[in-house]
Amino acid sequence: MNYDVIIGLEIHAELKTKSKMFCSCDNDAQGKEPNTTVCPICLAHPGTLPVPNKQAIEWTILLGLALNCRINQLSKFDRKNYFYPDLPKGYQISQYDLPIAYDGFLEIDGQPILITRIHLEEDTGKLIHPAGKKHSLVDYNRAGTPLVELVTEPVIKTAATAKKFAQSYQQILRFLNISNADMEKGEMRCEANISLQEPGRWKYENGQILPVGNYKLNPKVELKNINSFKYLEKAVDYEIKRQAKALNDGDPSTGSGLIQETRGWNNEKGVTFSQRIKETSADYRYFPEPDIPPLAVSQEWIDKIKTQIGELPAQKIKRFREEYLFSEYESEILAGDKDLAKYTEQVVSELRAWIESTGDDWERQKHKLAKAAANWLINELF
Repeated sequence: MNYDVIIGLEIHAELKTKSKMFCSCDNDAQGKEPNTTVCPICLAHPGTLPVPNKQAIEWTILLGLALNCRINQLSKFDRKNYFYPDLPKGYQISQYDLPIAYDGFLEIDGQPILITRIHLEEDTGKLIHPAGKKHSLVDYNRAGTPLVELVTEPVIKTAATAKKFAQSYQQILRFLNISNADMEKGEMRCEANISLQEPGRWKYENGQILPVGNYKLNPKVELKNINSFKYLEKAVDYEIKRQAKALNDGDPSTGSGLIQETRGWNNEKGVTFSQRIKETSADYRYFPEPDIPPLAVSQEWIDKIKTQIGELPAQKIKRFREEYLFSEYESEILAGDKDLAKYTEQVVSELRAWIESTGDDWERQKHKLAKAAANWLINELF
């Protein structure tokens, strides 16, 4: 049986501010001895009070504006209650119903992928599981790192589109110079929510997937903490096939064979595996963070931040095609990385200066020379 594939993404990215989200600790934990960039605030000692990082708030607004979002001029932080060993407080300071940015989009292959929200929170610590031991260790250096979370609407239909969205988002984070978004270092982590529904038996309305008539929606599965674009595509593709088989082997009208759960990805085996039953927002018992006043964002502040956006990857790719006559493929490679794009423009500038110094016409020669430059950069220099 054929099913409609419904995919929504949640992407976490660590902001590279100098200090942590709610204290003045060093925000760079790479290569540091465990539990050395910590203080009573990020370790949640009794009587300590969090103070929000203004730079992290400004960068979240900047990211929202770059992704065509609306900015909440009254925002707030909330407590998200759950216990993990790497979360010192026993709760996380996050945002729930009043995120900093909402209602945006990022265009992928000419189609807008709708963005529900972009909110700011704090990262957890890191668990280390020594080989052959029966205990785990906790490194709290990362606890309190500013973490920006983007949530898309459930409008993605293929694993390839999910991968391309995540790649484009990483480019924007780097172009704005607010996050290194290095997935191997855990600075950007992707999660995908996937469900399969019978065609014509469901509808998408106000951000919700709703049943039509007496149809019972099939369960949604979350794929957690994927740290590679290739793995994201593989995991989503595998999960689509797994769910389709489970529904076909069971009773599609009742969703037999599937449960709402969180699953991980095992790349060595090429399979997803069950981790835990999926929580709902009610399980987290959100309530307004009592130690942080609501955040007022003036239009003047928003307008000032907007001037920092500059040229984004999609705009630069389009300009490289039109101004330098690079192909679509060449433009995506050369303009997709901020440093490489800058170097490419320097190469073209040198070429133009050389041509004009010979008395030749740049406009007449630029197509041939741009092709030569692209070939040298992509095939020879690389």
